[in-house]
Amino acid sequence: MKTDISIPNPIFRSAEKLAQKLGISLSELYTAALTTYVTEHEKEAVTETLDRVYASEPSQMEPELIQMQVAVLGGEEW
Repeated sequence: MKTDISIPNPIFRSAEKLAQKLGISLSELYTAALTTYVTEHEKEAVTETLDRVYASEPSQMEPELIQMQVAVLGGEEW
């Protein structure tokens, strides 16, 4: 998809230099940058959701589960 955006000149020049250094087009650089940015914000949303869940739900493990894990580890040294 094509789109028109406005970018401050210093950022545009820096992006051009980086794309050239990396041997990729500006479109590829912008796509990679936006992908990273969007992914990070999606991770934040997941973290916020988990924080809300654990604010109202206990987060400790059931004692039986702990006992099973200890039994499976046996005498392994860490």
